[in-house]
Amino acid sequence: MGVSGQGYTWEEEYKRSWDILQEDEQGSLQGIVSSIQQQQWKKRRLHKDVAVVQRGIIRHLYVVIDLSAAMADLDLKPSRLECTMSLLTQFINEYFDQNPLSQIGLILTRDGLAEKVTELSGNPIEHITALKKRENREPRGEPSLQNALELARTSLVHVPQHGSREILVLFASLTTCDPHDIFDTVESLKKDQIRVSMVGLAAEVRICRVICEATSGSYDVILNEAHFKELLFDNIPPPPVAAAKSISNLIQMGFPTTTHYEKPTLCACHQKLIMEGYQCPQCATVVCDIPTDCPVCMLTLVSSPLLARSYHHLFPVATYKELSWASITSEMPPCCFSCQQPFTLNAPHVIPGQRRLSISKAAFEPGSTRFQCEKCHHQFCIDCDFYVHDVLHNCPGCVNK
Repeated sequence: MGVSGQGYTWEEEYKRSWDILQEDEQGSLQGIVSSIQQQQWKKRRLHKDVAVVQRGIIRHLYVVIDLSAAMADLDLKPSRLECTMSLLTQFINEYFDQNPLSQIGLILTRDGLAEKVTELSGNPIEHITALKKRENREPRGEPSLQNALELARTSLVHVPQHGSREILVLFASLTTCDPHDIFDTVESLKKDQIRVSMVGLAAEVRICRVICEATSGSYDVILNEAHFKELLFDNIPPPPVAAAKSISNLIQMGFPTTTHYEKPTLCACHQKLIMEGYQCPQCATVVCDIPTDCPVCMLTLVSSPLLARSYHHLFPVATYKELSWASITSEMPPCCFSCQQPFTLNAPHVIPGQRRLSISKAAFEPGSTRFQCEKCHHQFCIDCDFYVHDVLHNCPGCVNK
């Protein structure tokens, strides 16, 4: 019997999610659903890293996609492949939105080989277009983790030292078909200071855990589609800089202006004819997009708005403190400082005789949904709290002072 004496021990691990439901005065379940969403958001806020540490704002990331036969399984809806491609498209857009000075490259592994789909680039449209091609959506054979890591490593080893070197692997298989000793590849990754993180789609694989721990990366296995997105998006904020690379150095950058050409001009980065591009201020080489490195003089080409947007990772907004119902007084502002929507003034209560669907105390007690900044002491609703920390990255109250 279990500790509670009401059933077997193994039954205590099983949670009956339908037992926490509770109707409101109108017989609706919308209130408890909102409370569950709020609790999930609060839990994510508590685990969010808001420490002011040294981070790299110029990142170089290769995403390795396992396109083996295991990706055709249907345990994710509509399939592992479709779910992965859909979330990866969202990941690329969000990655460049929060890391405008960074670059991404895509690598596929199947049939025991590794294939580079796109080179390192700061253009999200190029990567998303490559993901939509039919030939890049055909899973088959076995993956080769070593070949994929070696291909990414040889591409990242030439990246300047001031930029981070990262590899993110989306691994769906339980096996890997490697031509040589993969531990030699692990030692090379450590020597070149390349950080490898992995997201497993099936079950934990020991070699994946060893690689991630050896390179100071992260390794997690998904539970469902929502957890897959959460783990994938955890790789969007830049990781802390390793102690060996924490020495401050000045980085020379160029700020090219947009140039319009009367006749088609060949860009030096992709060898394509363009009518609009950017001219390197140091060697006058024409490139079609920024941020990038000049292919001739290797000068980092950026724009000032992109540089300014990258600083929010270095100085994240501190987590707001949720006020309890007991601490709320009539002197406090009745509306959110940001959106001016009125707060809920009274704590929810249970009406005597109300019909319940819960067999125990409610597992999710609704909070006040009123959050206060510790610096400016302005109060915000939960929607604005989410918007400030995940989109705006600046506290409206602190900026308004």
